[in-house]
Amino acid sequence: MKVKDDILFRMYVLLTLVTLVPLAVAVQVARITLIEGAELRAAGENQATKTESVPALRGSILDRMGRTLVVNTARYDIAVDPTADGFAASAAPLFDILARDTDEAEADFEGRVRRRSSRQYVLLARGVSEEARDALVDLEIPGLIVTSSASRRYSYGATAAHLLGHVDVDGNGLAGVERQYDDPLRGEDGWRSVQVDRRRRVKYAAGEPGTDPQHGESVVLTIDLVWQTVLEEELARGVAETGANWGTAVAMDPRTGEVLALANSPTFDPNDAGRFPEDRRRNHAVTDRLEPGSTFKLVTAVAAVEQEVVTLDDTLDTGPGWVVRHGITLRDIRPLGRIPFKDVIAQSSNIGVAEVAERLDRATFYRYARAMGFGMPTWVDLPGEVAGTLKKPEDWSGTTLSAMSRGYEIEATPLQLLAAYSALANGGTLVRPYVVKERRDVTGRVTWKARQDSVRRAFKASTAETILPAFERVVTAGTGRNAQVDGVRIAGKTGTAWKTRDGAYEQGAYRASFVGFFPVENPKVALIVILDEPRSATGGGSAAAPIFRRTVERWIVTLPEAMDPEAQDTIRVRLPDEDIERAAPRVVDMPARIADARLRASGLVTSIDEQDALRRVLEQVPDVGSPVETGDRVRVGLAETGVRERMPDVTGMTVREATWLLVSLGITPRVDGSGLVRGQDPPPGAPLPREAVLRCE
Repeated sequence: MKVKDDILFRMYVLLTLVTLVPLAVAVQVARITLIEGAELRAAGENQATKTESVPALRGSILDRMGRTLVVNTARYDIAVDPTADGFAASAAPLFDILARDTDEAEADFEGRVRRRSSRQYVLLARGVSEEARDALVDLEIPGLIVTSSASRRYSYGATAAHLLGHVDVDGNGLAGVERQYDDPLRGEDGWRSVQVDRRRRVKYAAGEPGTDPQHGESVVLTIDLVWQTVLEEELARGVAETGANWGTAVAMDPRTGEVLALANSPTFDPNDAGRFPEDRRRNHAVTDRLEPGSTFKLVTAVAAVEQEVVTLDDTLDTGPGWVVRHGITLRDIRPLGRIPFKDVIAQSSNIGVAEVAERLDRATFYRYARAMGFGMPTWVDLPGEVAGTLKKPEDWSGTTLSAMSRGYEIEATPLQLLAAYSALANGGTLVRPYVVKERRDVTGRVTWKARQDSVRRAFKASTAETILPAFERVVTAGTGRNAQVDGVRIAGKTGTAWKTRDGAYEQGAYRASFVGFFPVENPKVALIVILDEPRSATGGGSAAAPIFRRTVERWIVTLPEAMDPEAQDTIRVRLPDEDIERAAPRVVDMPARIADARLRASGLVTSIDEQDALRRVLEQVPDVGSPVETGDRVRVGLAETGVRERMPDVTGMTVREATWLLVSLGITPRVDGSGLVRGQDPPPGAPLPREAVLRCE
C-alpha cells in the first residue's frame, strides 16, 4: 500500500509541474509583451541596423584658365575570402586577370593567399582597372570581394607635380596644394543607417536617418598650364644640356604675387609618387636654402643708391681684377679697370660691389636685406617653405659685409630671390607670392578668393626707377646677354655661387642662376632659373640665362603687349638655332629615360612616360643620322619589358646615366675615372651582378 501511495504522490507532483510550466511560459510571454516589449523590439531593430559612412568627393584642381589638372576617378580594390566554397577551383583565372592588369606575377597573388594573416580575408590588389573589375565580376568567383572608392588622377602626369603635390591611398594630401589645402579639398563625410539581414546583406531604405556629405571644394590655381609646360620643357632641356644635378624655376606676376609657373627637374609623376625617390619629389623653389651669389647684389645697389653713398655714374677703380680685403682675395671674372657703378652691376664686379657696400654701416645693410624679405618666409601657400638665414649685425665678422654684398654668408630660397626682384619690377613693394586664386563649391560658386597681399614697402619707388637701367644693362651689355629676346626689354641679374660641402667651398662646384623680369616699361612677369652644379657651362650667364631666354621666346606669343610695337610685325618667335640642320642622335637600345634626356639635350622633342623609364628603345623615327632641326619630334618604339634580366651595355653613357641605370636595377656601381664610360665589368649580357665596375675617361 505504501508503495502504491508513493507512486501516486510522484505522479501528482509530476502532473502539477507539467501544468505549471505552460502557465509560467504564458506569464513570461505576457511580461515580455506588455512590460519589456517596446525596449526589446528597439534592441532587435538596432542589431539589424548599422551606420555606414558616405564619403565626400575630394575637390578638383584647375589651372587659371579652368583646365582640369586633378580629378577623382573610380578605384577598385580586390580581396578574397579563400575559405569560400569553390574558391580554390576559380583562383587560377582570378590570378591571371590580376597579373595582366597589374604587371605582377600570378605567383605573387598565390603567395599572398598562402601567407595571409586573416583566415577569411586577404587583399590582393589595389587600384585595378575597371576592365579587370568587370572581368572578375563576370566570372562570379566565390569569395570575391570588390571594394570601390574614389582615387586621384593627375590628368597631365608629371606636369606641375611639385606644385600640385600628391595624396596617399586614403586620399590624404601629402605634398603641394593637395596638402596645403587638404581640409577644403577633402570636404566632410556624411552617414546613413542601413538594414542588415541574417546573411549580412545590406539593404538601403528610404526614410532612414543620416546626413549628406559636404563634398570638397575645387581649387583654382594661379598657374597657366601652357606656360607651366613650356617652363618644364625648357628647364629639363637646360638641365640635360649642362649636366646639372637639378634645376628649379619660378615665374610670378611682380605686381600681384600670382605664381604663373613653378618647375623642378628632374620631376616625378604624382599618379605613382611612391615610385620616385624623395629628392625628385623635393620642391627646391621653397625648401632649399642657397647662397645666392651675385643675384644678391640687388640689395647692395638698393641700399647704396637710396642712402646716397653712390650714384650709377660714379666711377669705381676695380684695378687689375683682384684685390685683398680683410685678408680675403676678391676677384672679378676679368680686369675691368675704372668703370661706373652701373657697369659694376652690369659686369657683376665683386670688387666694385664690395667697395660700395663698405660705405654703408652694418645695421643699414641688414635693414635693407630684411626689408626685401631675406631671413624670413615669403608665406607662399605651399608646405615646407624655409625662411633662409640672415645673421644679425652683432653676429657678423669683419668679412661679413663684403661677403654679403656678393651673396655669401646669406642663404635664401629661389622664391625669396624672385620676390625681391619683383619688388624692383613693381616700384619697391614686397608682395606675398601665392598659388591658389580661388575656391569653388560643387555648384561652381566662388566661396573664397585670394587677394593681393603687400608685405611692406621695401624701398622707395624713386630708388627702383634710378637703378633699373643698370639691371637692364646686365642683359643688353653685361653678363646676362644670353637672356636677350628680340623686341622685349628685359632687366635682370646673373649669379654664380660656390657650393659648400662639409662646411667648406668645393672647388669647381657652382650654382648658376638668372633672375629677371619683362617688359621693363611695364613688368608683367618675373622669372628665376637656378641650376645645381652645371658642368658644360657653369656661369649664370652661360647656363641659366639661355633657359630664361628660350622660355620667354615661347611665352611671348601669349603676351604681345610685352613686345616692342614696332617689332611685333617683324619678330618671329623661335627656338635658338632652329634653322641649323643637325643629325638625329642614336638612342636605340638605350633605356627610355636616358634616350629622352639625350634627345632633349639635342633640342629635339619626345614624349616618354616616367613609368617606362627602364624600357629599352627598339626603334626611332627619324632614324639615327637623319637631318633634324631644333624642335622636331622623335618617336620611339619601346620593348614590352624593361632592362631587368641581363647586364646592360652602359659604354658610351655618362657616369650619371650609367649610375642611374645600374642603381635602378639594384646594382652597386664602382666608378674608376670620370667622363664617359669606356669599359664595364661584367660585360653586357651577363647575369645581373650585385656590383659592377665602370671604367671611365
